[in-house]
Amino acid sequence: MKIVDLRTHAAAVPIEAPLRHSTGVHPGYFVRTIIELVTDEGLVGLGEVGGGDQSGLLQKLKPRLLGEDPFHLERIKQKTLRQIYYISNPRAYAAIEVACLDLQGKATGRPVSDLLGGRLRDEVPFNASLSYRYPDGDRGGETTPEQMVAYARREVAACGFRSGKLKAGVLPPEHDIAVLYALREALGPAFGLRVDPNGFWSRGTAIRVAKELEACRLQYLEDPTWGLEGMARVRERTSIPLATNMCVARLDDFAAGVAMNAVDVILSDIYYWEGPHGVKTLAGMCEAFRLGLGMHSGSEFGVTMAAMLHTAATLPNLTYSVDTLYHHLLDDVIVGGKMTFRDGAMVVPKGPGLGVELDPDRLARAEELFRQRGDYYARFHEDLRRPDWFPINPGW
Repeated sequence: MKIVDLRTHAAAVPIEAPLRHSTGVHPGYFVRTIIELVTDEGLVGLGEVGGGDQSGLLQKLKPRLLGEDPFHLERIKQKTLRQIYYISNPRAYAAIEVACLDLQGKATGRPVSDLLGGRLRDEVPFNASLSYRYPDGDRGGETTPEQMVAYARREVAACGFRSGKLKAGVLPPEHDIAVLYALREALGPAFGLRVDPNGFWSRGTAIRVAKELEACRLQYLEDPTWGLEGMARVRERTSIPLATNMCVARLDDFAAGVAMNAVDVILSDIYYWEGPHGVKTLAGMCEAFRLGLGMHSGSEFGVTMAAMLHTAATLPNLTYSVDTLYHHLLDDVIVGGKMTFRDGAMVVPKGPGLGVELDPDRLARAEELFRQRGDYYARFHEDLRRPDWFPINPGW
């Protein structure tokens, strides 16, 4: 079996309302690039990657893939992950690896989880993303503690989530603290509560906020400040576990993170950690150093969600429920539309391969929406409702 073609699709799917974060806004839709790897036997393997339209990069890698056997992932990795010593493309390679694993599964009649060691769980628990949202028609507009509580209750009722993470850093820290205590009171002591300002607080602010939140009984505080040095200093001064998907976000970061005692929990990501096999490597490293393990969300569509499910199902030390932004989507590009949450979890597809297929009509609508609305990752660090705004730290 040989790869004979690579097709790419830049796609946009609407979300309920614009999501605010400390360095910009998801403006009402998510953007992903879907790939199809075609073999000489007529099989098509699916992959997906975020970060805007990645079609140009992936098409540049296409000549390196043609003629390759999708089972020979080590060879493909050497040809596509590090083209030259100073250029590495983990996200692009991860999308290719996922598509190759999909092909392997379809060729052998086995689900991707079997190719990664076999599933240990048939359902994967997920964690709600609770962002401050701009209004869009009759949806969104949550800012106050009372509004955020009502919003969280709706998400819990709809999906059964048993944990949730506040995207902080948009408003002053005192506001985030008030929201978190309101969520704790409303959702109860067993609800897994987390907070993530995306590294936007200063070290001093992060230490102060951590002290004020200790009674809130958070599962973890994610990237409260920037960098390993800052995280290490905050970690010395709080009993709340510190998590990251920013300062330990690739294999090269791991040793320094351990040596500096900077983090307690590492949030894996298929795209940061060089594909599902890279996440498996990270899981083994976390096990060796007794670090907690979670999984980051990158505004995924169904192809990536399936890959996350298959990968997460095989991780024996997956300590925390998996992050997701998927519940914000209004549709998907796969057959059947959005996959469903049940009791805060999602069933791992049975396969073969990823166990999902593209819906041509849904994909066509998503491609058309992308053409109409454009690639907001080219203008990611902006807020169209505040034209003069840009991500400058306001003294927090």
